[in-house]
Amino acid sequence: MALTDTKIKNLKPAEKAYQESDELGLFIEIMPGGTKVWRLRYRILGKQEKITLGHYPIFGLAEARSWRDECKLLAKRGLSPMGLKRGDLIANHHQAIIKELGELFVAKWCAETVNKMRIKELDRLVDNNVEVFAHQWYEEIVKPNNKRHLTILRVLEKDVFPAIGNLQITDVNVTDVIGITDKIKNRGSDQMALQTRNILKRLFSYAIARQKTQFNPAAAIEGRFIAQAKSRDVSLTSDEIGRLLRSVYQSSMRRSNKLALHLLILTMVRKTQLTEARWDEIDFEKAEWIIPAGRMKKDKTQVVSLCRQAIAMLNELKGLSSDSEWVLPSRHSLIKPISHTTLNAAIRTLELDIQQFVIHDFRRTASTHLHEAGFNSDWIEKCLAHEIKGIRGVYNKAQYAEHRREMLQWWADFVDSQIEEGRKVIIGRFGQAGSSSIAQ
Repeated sequence: MALTDTKIKNLKPAEKAYQESDELGLFIEIMPGGTKVWRLRYRILGKQEKITLGHYPIFGLAEARSWRDECKLLAKRGLSPMGLKRGDLIANHHQAIIKELGELFVAKWCAETVNKMRIKELDRLVDNNVEVFAHQWYEEIVKPNNKRHLTILRVLEKDVFPAIGNLQITDVNVTDVIGITDKIKNRGSDQMALQTRNILKRLFSYAIARQKTQFNPAAAIEGRFIAQAKSRDVSLTSDEIGRLLRSVYQSSMRRSNKLALHLLILTMVRKTQLTEARWDEIDFEKAEWIIPAGRMKKDKTQVVSLCRQAIAMLNELKGLSSDSEWVLPSRHSLIKPISHTTLNAAIRTLELDIQQFVIHDFRRTASTHLHEAGFNSDWIEKCLAHEIKGIRGVYNKAQYAEHRREMLQWWADFVDSQIEEGRKVIIGRFGQAGSSSIAQ
């Protein structure tokens, strides 16, 4: 039976590629990753050939049939559509046929074919071809979810496609990626080289998820071997905060690690102060976290005001800690806290289009945004446990505490607004869940 648009849309991938026939040799092949490819079988001079026409839905059913008819007409005249597509030189014995057919028609067909492929940016319609797959990734993943998608597309077109666009995804190796980044660095653009590596890392991660390959050549190269992060004192933008936390909650990392990373942003404490926190330091009734002097850099006790969201997260962590004394117990032993490298490793598993940063930059990020929002610098420095010199350092501490509480609640609400940004991400109803805890 002939295919219909409805039938094609409903075709689901299987463990192995399979085919559904249309008419006159045209069929569509459904790959395990879900890609649907138009192909055509035809005979020329007694020999069977097969040609790939394009990907569905980029090429619809009507367009595929029209292209099939053009190919069949050429084959009937003794011209190989596959040969023309490859750009093969036409054998001498074809010259008479070309003259009979009319050079204008052949030129027109070739021009239309090339134009179709150029418009659809599928110049090389080969299964698992890097350029073809990268366009699929861009349209399905990057463009709908990344405001900087045009920048990513320019990187692909300028440096990636010319170098490896014709290769099969499985054939790309570490040397190919280094060749691309070295060429960019030779232009004096170290940061662009690093950004290109990050884009390739995300592309091949998607290819692995779609079962196109089992190896990520870009992930095998550490970013620090390409370029060092700019000494800008990294501070995440509001957009980057949202993308980071959405990626955290959509990742496969442990729930406790997700909550820990979120808490680091909200509380402005140093990483080890959270990873080594004990439950006896948390006062849920007062919504305060008292970090003892022995765990502070300046050997002075630090009182951290806990916003509604932080209280709710800590309540959830309490249930996850299995009666351990530690807020974040080790995965292998409840009598030990998590390793000081656990959260760093969790961050590195994320596929982020964000300039390289370290967890400590969460503190700088909070400070930057709070200063830009007009909050008192002394309140901010106090939250960071920085020593305030002179008479300002003996300012009314009780008033400081109240101001800091209000400021940190504003900061938590601000971070929430960046996460949501019109996107549905299941992270927990932290603000509402924690409101009753503080109201008591």
